[in-house]
Amino acid sequence: MTVTLALAGDTMLGRGVADLLARSADLEAYVSDGVRAYLSEADVTLLNLECCLSDRGSPWPAPGKLFHFRAPPQAAGLLAGLGVDCVTLANNHALDYGRDALLDTRAHLARAGIRAAGAGPDLERAREPVVLDVRGLRLAVVSVTDHPADYAATRERPGVAHADLSSGVPSWLTDTIARARTAADAVVVSPHWGPNMTTEPLSYVRAAATVLADAGATLVAGHSAHVPHGVAPPVLFDLGDFLDDYAVDPELRNDLSLLFLVTLDALGPVRLRAVPLKLDYCRTVLARGADRAWMGSRFIGASAQLGTPVAWQNGVLTADLR
Repeated sequence: MTVTLALAGDTMLGRGVADLLARSADLEAYVSDGVRAYLSEADVTLLNLECCLSDRGSPWPAPGKLFHFRAPPQAAGLLAGLGVDCVTLANNHALDYGRDALLDTRAHLARAGIRAAGAGPDLERAREPVVLDVRGLRLAVVSVTDHPADYAATRERPGVAHADLSSGVPSWLTDTIARARTAADAVVVSPHWGPNMTTEPLSYVRAAATVLADAGATLVAGHSAHVPHGVAPPVLFDLGDFLDDYAVDPELRNDLSLLFLVTLDALGPVRLRAVPLKLDYCRTVLARGADRAWMGSRFIGASAQLGTPVAWQNGVLTADLR
């Protein structure tokens, strides 16, 4: 049996998106019909939620922290309306407004019917995989971030699942993946790794990806760079961004991204389709013309450097992953 996963990258629903949420609940105002049509082709949709959902809390007081992202509770309804089944919360913005806001995030998502992995009220639950039943295939989702250390959950405090991957993959993470592999048919590991605004995975990220796959990950789908990286089965090194209000780098073009549709079974990923996206201010649409060609050329080149042929087929970027 095969299932299709829609994988979207960093999704930030605060600031400008939050202002829009105060005025409109229309899905078209945030994600175009064309993008939503591709989302509807998937059996399950997963993204990285790079903000908290709460009306409580104060900005995290870490020295030098520039950005604090908080979306209103109704943002959970927007995600549900888009068909999101599960979000990953292990990232550097989940606690931007403190531990109570993180707990609010989980509660608002749960009320909207959305599962959340990678953060919780204590260490055990932050590290615990989410298991989804996808057309009879049991899919485990493991979420982890390599930054920041001060967001890490403890046995007594809420936080995220943190691992310093630059120093190696810890045994708790490989053990978690191995256990998930015995309890589920397939395991997606979704790490928030590496610095922002890079065009290719750093050496420690590549090394960590190999360890994660060897531990039993069926698919590794990373994020953090804000621009998509190439694919080397079973690893999608960076999913890029999906929805935000971010400033645009004119060279790295973080306003262009990809929606990844991955067909997989219990043995691993079978086929990839990547849909070019254009991120306007607080609204995501299908990339067209020169934008579409630029994103395609960049992804084809990045994947070729990792040994994976990617080509255009029926208007999307495709690759055989097995």
